[in-house]
Amino acid sequence: MTRPALPQHPIPALIASDVDGTLLDNDENITERTRAAVHAAIESGTGFILATGRPPRWIAPVVDALGFAPLAVCANGAVLYDPNTDRVISARTLSADSLVKLAEVVYRVIPGAGLAVERIGERAHDAVTPQFVSSPGYEHAWLNPDNTEVSLQDLLSRPAIKLLVRKAGAASADMVAELADHIGSAAELTYSTNNGLVEVVPAGITKASGIEELITPLGIGIEQVVAFGDMPNDLPMLVQAGHGVAMGNAHPEVLAAAAEITAPNTEDGLARVLERIFPG
Repeated sequence: MTRPALPQHPIPALIASDVDGTLLDNDENITERTRAAVHAAIESGTGFILATGRPPRWIAPVVDALGFAPLAVCANGAVLYDPNTDRVISARTLSADSLVKLAEVVYRVIPGAGLAVERIGERAHDAVTPQFVSSPGYEHAWLNPDNTEVSLQDLLSRPAIKLLVRKAGAASADMVAELADHIGSAAELTYSTNNGLVEVVPAGITKASGIEELITPLGIGIEQVVAFGDMPNDLPMLVQAGHGVAMGNAHPEVLAAAAEITAPNTEDGLARVLERIFPG
């Protein structure tokens, strides 16, 4: 079931797309139809950026599949990244002191949880800076993690763009609810999978804040943006964008908040909206 857009929706200045579950299908591919729709929008003069929970080092396969290198809001807004030059434009981090305090709360509120952090260097693949660092016993939420295991003390000793809280078998939504009462406004809590993984970034940082940081120097307001997403970490940008589109496969909270619901990511939902806006 889809929720249509308002008639005569204006041509956007910018398209902001989530990656997993939105731009990519379930095999992590971009279909030919979706790629063609994105290129048609760009050829019409509308900008296109990625807005993802992924760190910069996981952007290269998306760029290869798209056939061009859009600017990317990474780590749920904590990092702005230019894949064309492999340059980190800006990074917002949790301080070491903040990480220690957050870890104390996590271990008290969610016994048995494991911790990991995402760090950032000047480039996506910075050999000097191990970027995905996990504490002993951390159980990964995905296959083939590119992590470095360190002591908990080392894990919390340096600033990080993201703290990951993992408890296998738990629901991410429940974990966020349990932590929120204790963390309050000290940090942003969200999730992009309900598989027992919570993503923590600095207070005030969301995909929406990252998009605004990126587009303000270009003279574009977020009300001129059409945004696409599927999970709770997409909610801020979908709500604040001029037009927020939920994929048909989206989380119930996202479906309820979006201005429009399109087809699932497996049925070229993003392309269907772009084809309507840019009939070409």
